[in-house]
Amino acid sequence: MKKTNSPFAFDYEEVKNKALAQLKSGKPLLGKEGALAPLFKSFLEAALEAELENHLEENKAEGSNRRNGHGSKQLRTSEGSMELSTPRDRSGSFEPEIVKKRQTILADNLEHKIIGLYGLGMSLRDISAHIKEMYDTDISHSVLSEITDRVIPAVKLWQSQGLEAVYTIAWLDAMYYKVKDESGHIVTRCLYNVLGIDLEGRKHILGIYVSQSEGAKFWLTVLTDLHQRGVKDILIACIDNLGGFEEAIASIYPKTEVQSCIVHQVRNTIKYVASKDVKEVIRDVKNIYRAPNKEMAEKCLDDLEVKWDKKYPIVIRSWRENWHKLSTYFKYTEGIRRLIYTTNTIEGYHRQIRKVTKTKGAFTNDMALLKLVYLATQRIEEKWTQPLHNWALTIQQLSIIFEGRVPKLF
Repeated sequence: MKKTNSPFAFDYEEVKNKALAQLKSGKPLLGKEGALAPLFKSFLEAALEAELENHLEENKAEGSNRRNGHGSKQLRTSEGSMELSTPRDRSGSFEPEIVKKRQTILADNLEHKIIGLYGLGMSLRDISAHIKEMYDTDISHSVLSEITDRVIPAVKLWQSQGLEAVYTIAWLDAMYYKVKDESGHIVTRCLYNVLGIDLEGRKHILGIYVSQSEGAKFWLTVLTDLHQRGVKDILIACIDNLGGFEEAIASIYPKTEVQSCIVHQVRNTIKYVASKDVKEVIRDVKNIYRAPNKEMAEKCLDDLEVKWDKKYPIVIRSWRENWHKLSTYFKYTEGIRRLIYTTNTIEGYHRQIRKVTKTKGAFTNDMALLKLVYLATQRIEEKWTQPLHNWALTIQQLSIIFEGRVPKLF
């Protein structure tokens, strides 16, 4: 077929021969020099022409609107950049769908990739360089920022979505990040995270919240939000040793058993012990939390007090004051104990989030932090498809311990 004067006509024999040659040499058929790139451009322009024809036909009765020549725009796609001829109408009422008026990136091709790269923790500068290298397409930081901002509605929707009525175990913990405030100053923000285990033994991130600092008052706000979103009961809540935290939980979920993290308690213990005594104190403390039952653990705690109270009274007082929530796990079976005596479950989630955020200095605002953590969380949760190990046995034990609070699954 020979070339004609039509802007959408091709010498298809020439295209075919070039495509075969590129295919044999391993070169891409699309992209800037690809044999099929002109076909892709032609398809888009022909589709726009058809859209305009349909628009003029549908609105024929409303007036004398008609074609008004062509404009041009640079369109960026995963196949490279192209100059697209765009048809216009005289009244300016034509709103194309396949490539919208102010659209400079073909969303189905690049938007997904850009958001994916952003969710992996890449900076806008690195994303721009990657897109340039892979697709020979230049995208400015402002355009990239606008694309990543399209995640914001999804973040807000996720933050308000309904939750299940009962979670068996929930871990509540916080992380800290640097964020620029409205005046441009770099401040510390606290990221509150809640990880819950549902009745089927699967992990879910129930909520992510940003505040200026960690405190029981804001945790009360978090718990209130969970309740409003449908969480009516939490069997066991695992927390750090923040003052007032237990009371905040009790005010929303009065029946919830609270277990403070043993690891946090040990870390706090070490802070007040001289370096020459650390190994010996830790050995004595291990005797407490590794005891087979609460009675034996309390005997080991008495021994710790006799041995170290005169030298480290603050340490002993801390263990005594927090003992009621440090020792909760002794009432459960070994499998449940391993789950709840530390916050390791949520700290594992935190480690994965830090892998994504570690290259960031200070986030431009709170939403920039939330966007990235949300995208990383969605990717992490995709792997949480299986229930916890031996969950069938665990849920039976919880059903007996918390009689009447665990809905029947069968």
